[in-house]
Amino acid sequence: MIYPFKEIERRWQEIWEEGKIFNAKPDPVRKKYYLLEMFPYPSGRIHMGHVRNYTIGDVASRFKMMQGFNVLHPMGFDAFGQPAENAAIKNKSHPAAWTINCINQMRKELKAMGFSYDWEREVSTCLPEYYRWNQWIFLKMFEKGLAYKKAAVVNWCPDCETTLANEEVIEGKCWRCKKEVIQKELEQWFIKITEYKERLLEDLDKLKDWPERVLTMQRNWLGKSQGVEIYFKEKETGEVIPVFTTRQDTIFGATYIVLAPEHPFVRKIIKGLPREKEILKFIDKVSKETSLERTAAGLKKEGVFTGRYAVNPVNNEVMPIWVADYVLMEYGTGAIMAVPAHDQRDFLFAKEHKLPMRIVIRPAGQNLKSAEELTGAYEGAGTQVNSGEFDGLDNQEAKSRIAEWMEKTGTGKITVNWRLRDWLISRQRYWGTPIPVIYCDKCGIVGVPYENLPVELPEDVRFTGKGGSPLNQVKEFVNAKCPKCNAAARRETDTMATFIDSSWYFLRFCSPKFREGPFDKKEAAYWMTVDQYIGGIEHAVLHLLYSRFFTKFLKDLGLLDFNEPFQRLLTQGMVLKDGEVMSKSRGNTVDPDAIISRYGADTLRLFILFAAPPETELEWDEKGIEGAFRFLNRVWRIRENLAEKADMDLARTMHKTIKKVTEDIREFKFNTAIAAIMEFVNAIYQSAADREVFSRLIIMLAPVAPHFCEELWHGLGNKESVFKAAWPEYDPALLVEDQVTVVVQVNGKVRAKIEVPSDIRDEKLRELALGDEKVISWMQGKSPKNCIIVPRKLVNIVV
Repeated sequence: MIYPFKEIERRWQEIWEEGKIFNAKPDPVRKKYYLLEMFPYPSGRIHMGHVRNYTIGDVASRFKMMQGFNVLHPMGFDAFGQPAENAAIKNKSHPAAWTINCINQMRKELKAMGFSYDWEREVSTCLPEYYRWNQWIFLKMFEKGLAYKKAAVVNWCPDCETTLANEEVIEGKCWRCKKEVIQKELEQWFIKITEYKERLLEDLDKLKDWPERVLTMQRNWLGKSQGVEIYFKEKETGEVIPVFTTRQDTIFGATYIVLAPEHPFVRKIIKGLPREKEILKFIDKVSKETSLERTAAGLKKEGVFTGRYAVNPVNNEVMPIWVADYVLMEYGTGAIMAVPAHDQRDFLFAKEHKLPMRIVIRPAGQNLKSAEELTGAYEGAGTQVNSGEFDGLDNQEAKSRIAEWMEKTGTGKITVNWRLRDWLISRQRYWGTPIPVIYCDKCGIVGVPYENLPVELPEDVRFTGKGGSPLNQVKEFVNAKCPKCNAAARRETDTMATFIDSSWYFLRFCSPKFREGPFDKKEAAYWMTVDQYIGGIEHAVLHLLYSRFFTKFLKDLGLLDFNEPFQRLLTQGMVLKDGEVMSKSRGNTVDPDAIISRYGADTLRLFILFAAPPETELEWDEKGIEGAFRFLNRVWRIRENLAEKADMDLARTMHKTIKKVTEDIREFKFNTAIAAIMEFVNAIYQSAADREVFSRLIIMLAPVAPHFCEELWHGLGNKESVFKAAWPEYDPALLVEDQVTVVVQVNGKVRAKIEVPSDIRDEKLRELALGDEKVISWMQGKSPKNCIIVPRKLVNIVV
């Protein structure tokens, strides 16, 4: 008989919702547990990546609930963003209508999976009751000088007259009109996240339960490095070109200077030169490439000679100034000293353009005399050569000696450099949080008064994809009064980046209906920090960094009493099919609805959890789904043949299983926990389960297959939900076997097997082994030289 999953799942979802059994309230008596998965962008349909992420979280949430924790497990929607606006243009609809329809669809599908969310805490970031607090936080940052405006370069489509995100620029062209994209300088809003850089770096050491890979990515993004800023000078004008390096030990090996194409000095020094047009054309070409494309290993690095020269301050050598794609303005000063003998990118570039090289660090045990001998840059440690007074020094010692010497002579200064830059939050779009400032000719930039928040998005807007932000065309929105002098003024039409929305949503979940602030301090003090956060590795840098920054800022406002928002982090792996990540473009997606319709949500959950550990990639396997379905039906049939009392062997197996499953679920080793449950089911079929054994099986399986187990639980006559039942404890005494089989060897060969008590002492085990009749015959009257004992497993007698 196949269990009736459609009827069961529909009924229990209704019962859970009506009973509000997953609704959370602060309870000072119980220990809290806040579990959160990264909330989704409402694209309209859930995919297998969602299913995996949220199933992992749901198992942990239900497990903690059954262990007696007061669990908060909320869900919402990261609902602002460019796709909704693009869909509105394509479908001639409104982003709000499109987004709300998508949210309704996703909510329905998430409920069909049986996830244990407290839906009364649902938030959608596109609603005014949420984004008013984005504006409130922005104004607090503005007051403290952390939100400011400055000119910045953006991707600009002249045909559509709008800015484009990097992902909307495809091979240098606008995704919509296919015309060339240019770089344009616009006044943009920034958040001064760099003010928090030291705290963001130092506090990473406190995150003991984060994956090391994520911590490394965060450290690299912050990019703190100690080195020297060296003052090269342009030969003709004497103008200083500062260069930051962490390899001051190689300064005597510098043979040319490279500037980033965006460096402001470039246009200055090429003005009026014969090659000016050629260089500007190169700059324009590079401007259409992403930073990843420009710095990717293995790709040919391109550049042009400016026709100008710089002077190396340590030896007064004259060297050419080049412009190249592999140097970025975002790091250091946007200029590098090229040392081709000791930097691989410089080596490849120098080889390509026939530029000179000089060895200044000789590896131990080698006698490199000429750079021509090099087949690649030597980037390791060694002894200084061709380095003036520093010759013969170990290069690590030379680093500090050269740095001190440069400071003393005024040719450079010891400095710390950071990769982190201030956060650009302006978007020339409609579907985002309006930036709450007003421009007054008399008073300048004025923040909207708090009592006038939220600044709401107007509904009557035309979406054409051209002419910049659609808000520019809404006079009723743009025209405003200055809050200070009441004169005619203009409202900001830029909206905020959607990362703002997701940088504090975990706090709003603590009190989603609170109207006096972004969250209730008392509720946040009870629920925070998030005990377990789950999401994709693709969010390991920016989302987590911004969330950590917001938390520190809100602490500085006195709203929080902790520094870090997420205690423990798990980054789940991708779902693959035929070896590739599932995606619509590849045509290899599997519709969760179709699987639920055919096998049920519990079968899908079981497969997702059993197929691979959470952190690794999961390969979709239709046979695996069928196997999961067969297993649930096998468990279903146990109820038909319950015994009066289970035997002792099965009781011992049960307690071993409880221990294994408890430990594995606690550590998110769901696949091995399920494997242990499957072995337990095999043991039941070889014996017979009584009511107690079957009840424990149901409880252990319940976090994985919740609807299925609720039905079995109530079939045993229980009135309360299985998730109100206490998680079973194991009896340590029943984990110990009464008897064990010990192998006895003579000179390394098996000669006998003996049954002994499991807690036998070594002396007694030796006595029994030597007294065994088979062993005595094989020893042939010889005395043992040695007796090697592996407790409870092996005795090896050496004669």
